[in-house]
Amino acid sequence: MTDKKRQLALAVFLTRHGHHPGAWRQPNSANTGKPDFRYWADLVRTAERGKLDAAFFADFVGQSGDSTKGIARRHAFLDFEPLTATAALASITSHIGLVATVNTNFEQPYALARRFASLDHISGGRIGWNIVSSLEGGAAKSFGVDQPPSHAERYARAHEYLAVVKALWDSWDDDAFEDADRETGVYRKADAVHPVHHDGEYFHLDSVLDMPRPIQGYPVFAQAGNSEVGRDFAARHAEMIYAAAQFIEDAQAFYADVKARVVAHGRAPDTLKVMPGLSFTIARSLQEAQDKFGELEEAVDFSGDLNLMGQDVSAYPLDGPLPDLPEPENGKGRWKQLTALAKRENLTIRQLFLRFNAVRGHRVVLGTPVDIADQIQDWFERGAADGFNLIPPLLPSSLEDFVDLVVPELQRRGIFRTEYEGTTLRQHLNLPRPFNPNSKSAAPEKPTLETAA
Repeated sequence: MTDKKRQLALAVFLTRHGHHPGAWRQPNSANTGKPDFRYWADLVRTAERGKLDAAFFADFVGQSGDSTKGIARRHAFLDFEPLTATAALASITSHIGLVATVNTNFEQPYALARRFASLDHISGGRIGWNIVSSLEGGAAKSFGVDQPPSHAERYARAHEYLAVVKALWDSWDDDAFEDADRETGVYRKADAVHPVHHDGEYFHLDSVLDMPRPIQGYPVFAQAGNSEVGRDFAARHAEMIYAAAQFIEDAQAFYADVKARVVAHGRAPDTLKVMPGLSFTIARSLQEAQDKFGELEEAVDFSGDLNLMGQDVSAYPLDGPLPDLPEPENGKGRWKQLTALAKRENLTIRQLFLRFNAVRGHRVVLGTPVDIADQIQDWFERGAADGFNLIPPLLPSSLEDFVDLVVPELQRRGIFRTEYEGTTLRQHLNLPRPFNPNSKSAAPEKPTLETAA
C-alpha cells in the first residue's frame, strides 16, 4: 500500500438487462433472457474502457421448485455462474478486476480456495470474492438444507471458513515454484510448504493446496453487510463493502461506524473501501433525465406476487401503508432501512417498490453528467464513500453513458484515474498484498491485513 492522493474507486454491478425492474421492457434492452457471453464481454470491455476498478457479479443461487407462481411475468437475475463467467471474462480483458459472488454455505473451503487461486493466476491477479453467507428458503431447498442455520450461526461459520481458505492459500511460499534446479533435481524448497491442520467447529481438514499461492496473496474480499453482524464481519475481513444509503447523512454515519470497527480490529481504515450503490440516469437536462427514468417506472409490473426485500406483501393493498411484519432472517440491515424510510415519509407499498425495492435501497441520481459527477464528488469528499458500486438501471446504455460522459468529468476534476497504474485489483484499489505468515523470508507490508488465525 503506497502513500498517494486519495482516488475514487468505481465498480459496476452487471446484470442481464439492467437493475431497474422495468428495464427489460425497454426497446433498447437485451431482448432475451438466454445466456449470451458476447453480451457480458461487451459490458466488461466498456467498463474497462472507462478505467473502472472492477466488474461485480452477483449470484442469486437456488430457485425453489414451489416458487414458480407468476413466474411468466417475473424478471429475475438468471445467468452464468459467477466463477465460470469471470474465468472466461479474464481471457478477453487485461486490467479490470472481476469480483465473483460465492456463498460459503454451499462450498467446501478446499475446493473454493483452489478455484480462486486458479482464477487469480488465470487473470493475472484481478480476482475478487464477494463473500455471501445468506441462506434464502429457495436456496436451502435447492441444496437440500433441511435445518438452515441462524443468522448468527452463518456468520460464525463464515469466520472459520475465511480462516481455513487463508491458511490454504498460505500453504505455499510465494516463490515456492520459481527455482526448480535441473542440475540438482530440487524442484522446490523443502521448507516452502506449510501443511494445514485444521480441526474447528465447522471444518476439519489436513491438507496442502494443490495450487501456488495467488498472485494477490488472497483475492480481494468484498462483502455487503448492513446488519450489526455484517458490519463487524466486513470490518474484520473485507476490503470492499457494498452499502446502501439514499441520504448522505445515513452514508456518513455508516462510513464512520465501519471505519471505526476496522480500526478496532487492528487494521488501517483505508484497507476497507466503503462503496455505496449508485443508480443513475444521465441526460442533457434534469427534465430529460426524469423523463427517461419515468419510462422505467411506468414499465414496472405490479401484477402477481409482490416481494418487498424478501417479504411477500401480495395480500396487502398496493396503495396502503406497509404493515408491521417480522424482521426477515436474511437482509436484516436492508429491511431496517426500508421500514425506516416507510415511516419517515409515510410511503405506500407501491411507493416503496419504486423508491426502495426497485433499486434495493440505493441512491438514485438523475441529471446531466456534471450533476452526476457533483453528487459523486460530494459524497467522496464529505466522508460518505471511498467510491461507488454503480448500478446501471438500463444496460448497456446506462453504462455507456457513464463511461463516455461522467468518467471524463471525474477525470477532469482529478479524482479518478486516466489510466490504470497497476495490473492487479489490489493495485487499482491501493490495497496492501497480504504477506504469508508462514514464510520466513516474508515481511508484512504496512499497514497489515488481518491474517488467518
